[in-house]
Amino acid sequence: MLNIIVCIKQVPDPEHFDKISIDPRTGSIRREGIPSITNPLDRNAIEEALRKREKFGGMVTVLTMGPPQARKSIEDALAMGADKGLILCDAAFAGADTLSTARVLSVGIRSLGDFNLILCGNETVDGATGHVAAQLAEFLDIPHVTFARRIDVVDEKTVMVERNIENGYLKVEVKLPAVISVVKSINKYRLPTVMGIMEASEKEIIETGCSVCESFGLTESEIGFEGSPTKVLEVFESPQRRTVEMVKGNPEEIARKLVRRLHELEGL
Repeated sequence: MLNIIVCIKQVPDPEHFDKISIDPRTGSIRREGIPSITNPLDRNAIEEALRKREKFGGMVTVLTMGPPQARKSIEDALAMGADKGLILCDAAFAGADTLSTARVLSVGIRSLGDFNLILCGNETVDGATGHVAAQLAEFLDIPHVTFARRIDVVDEKTVMVERNIENGYLKVEVKLPAVISVVKSINKYRLPTVMGIMEASEKEIIETGCSVCESFGLTESEIGFEGSPTKVLEVFESPQRRTVEMVKGNPEEIARKLVRRLHELEGL
């Protein structure tokens, strides 16, 4: 039996990234008018949790921190097959960097009680830092593994993880509980079925805010924008200066001309 928690995030739809703007005060993304989706790699994390539950039994809980509309991502995960959800929603959480986000997620996880495994997507399409899983593990004082492409359960206390490295992979034995962040190649995630969507409406979604932080001793100075040690100081558009030169001839002539031209440009 495995009690698995999956941390997910609602992100702007990459198909609409051209419409994104930045809040000049906080440096955060302005999401108004941009459709949102569940971060794609988080769906792989949900899928891996469901496969482990189907094989070994247990429970899958999905957890997110976000605005009220982030509830939709929880509902989608429940429709995929997760058992229950928790959304951490409070205006005080706005503007959080990865450290502040991981801090709040850690108390949300503690509020859920005992667990064996925490799964996350390796990174999100909006921030792409890959920080949260490692920071979350530090706050919970448990091991973590990133870039996981395969997870094999040895027993209720141990998993064997294959993690991607340059030109190969590394096999790591990890004691549970642990945080593991997964990559796309770990599986192909399922889509919700009509039955799954119907069943999701009957599943529990817990919603809480700053009260959960207070119960674990976190203050307002440790959460949200105020509790974020990293801040965007400036946002600017980098000017692009490009010129095009057409090179004609057969392949050998073109190659010689390109090499000569590159040497000329190096001397500028």
